Amino acid sequence: MKLFIKSFKMTNKHALLVIFLSAITYYLFGYTTPRTDFNKVFTYYSLLFIGFGLLYKFSNLSIKWLIVGGILFRLVILLAIPNLSDDFYRFLWDGRALLNGINPYLILPKNNPELISNGIELYKGMGSMNGSHFTCYPPLNQFAFSIPAIISENGIFISTIVMRLTLIIADIISLYFGLKILDNLNIDKRKILLYFINPFIIIEITGNLHYEGMMIAFLSASIYYLLQNKNHLSASLWACSVSIKLIPLLFIPLLYKKLGFKNLFIYGAIVLGINVILFTPFLSQDLVNNFMSSIELYFQNFEFNASIYYVVREIGFWIKGYNIIGLVGKTTPFIIIGITILISLFRKNNQTETLLTSMLFLIISYYLLASVVHPWYIAIPLFLCIFTNYTFPVLWSFTIILSYSAYKNHNYKENLWLVFLEYVIVFVYFVFEAYKTKTNAETKHSKLPY
Repeated sequence: MKLFIKSFKMTNKHALLVIFLSAITYYLFGYTTPRTDFNKVFTYYSLLFIGFGLLYKFSNLSIKWLIVGGILFRLVILLAIPNLSDDFYRFLWDGRALLNGINPYLILPKNNPELISNGIELYKGMGSMNGSHFTCYPPLNQFAFSIPAIISENGIFISTIVMRLTLIIADIISLYFGLKILDNLNIDKRKILLYFINPFIIIEITGNLHYEGMMIAFLSASIYYLLQNKNHLSASLWACSVSIKLIPLLFIPLLYKKLGFKNLFIYGAIVLGINVILFTPFLSQDLVNNFMSSIELYFQNFEFNASIYYVVREIGFWIKGYNIIGLVGKTTPFIIIGITILISLFRKNNQTETLLTSMLFLIISYYLLASVVHPWYIAIPLFLCIFTNYTFPVLWSFTIILSYSAYKNHNYKENLWLVFLEYVIVFVYFVFEAYKTKTNAETKHSKLPY
């Protein structure tokens, strides 16, 4: 069976047929599938992953043609209104507020829906939960949100197209620098397809308009220039990545062994300084309070698609008799800081592949402990894994669709059995890959001459 799988190859005609059928499935997914119809969501998503697997593993098409296929898939859903997430309504709200000279960090959509064009419609779209807390998106992200407002201050349809085009450009930037990093590490360039033609990325970034794609674009460029020893340029791009999403801040201590203490201090100062400058137009005491209250709310009030946290929560119910999310939310950051310090000090992060693997392990640790793991969050471990010996995030990019079962009804009640299945499949495969990687390393070491 293994011999058959290894020897099986599709003809170019069959590969083009798979691309054509996948394009049709993307159309059906993007234009006809509400998130409340989980059976339909799961069926189309599974079909797209089968096509993805066939194209990546068995196609003889050149990487250039598969990249063209990836762009085609994105363009197929260019005109679709996001169907799995309503976050884009908040993005449009923030962008239009900024364009109208209103500080988005100081207003609540719930209290001021009429302040901006189509404000009431946008508030209804984002939902009362989203509209009742202050924005938590950093400044560069806010500027990105304002781009659609420049083109169309009233329409939602045109604005979503503009947002989608910016995120497609971001994916192409990630593709460009991802290929350069792979070339630098002497890794098969075809691995970039695990990101670029992955249905998860196409649906969550292009389709649902999540700006993790833009964060990864800046981070990919930063990593490349770090490998070229252009530290100041790398730090500037890293700062831009942080100003889209805060997550890349987590990785900076991992650069300690690669840069040394002095250069790391300068690197961190550049990242911090640029972000202070970007925040300057919005600065006020209320900004600090509102931004931090949203971050605190995230850590101590929200629960979705968690793993270890749900186990801890159940233990808390058993011992305390109530939900201990507040206590866990205050404790988790210190655990993550401890893990970060250990990985920074005890792994050989001066070696590029080890550094990228450490980044992967750290972000996975963070998400395993988190109380909220929205599907689009795993875009960054998916991107990082293509530079390592691990591919379990690719499997996770499929099983993560099980989390959407929570949207079958308007109560957003999770099916914890499906959440368990999502994580246990990924964990088992991770253990398998870790064992295989360790065995291969030991075998390679035993063959070295002494």
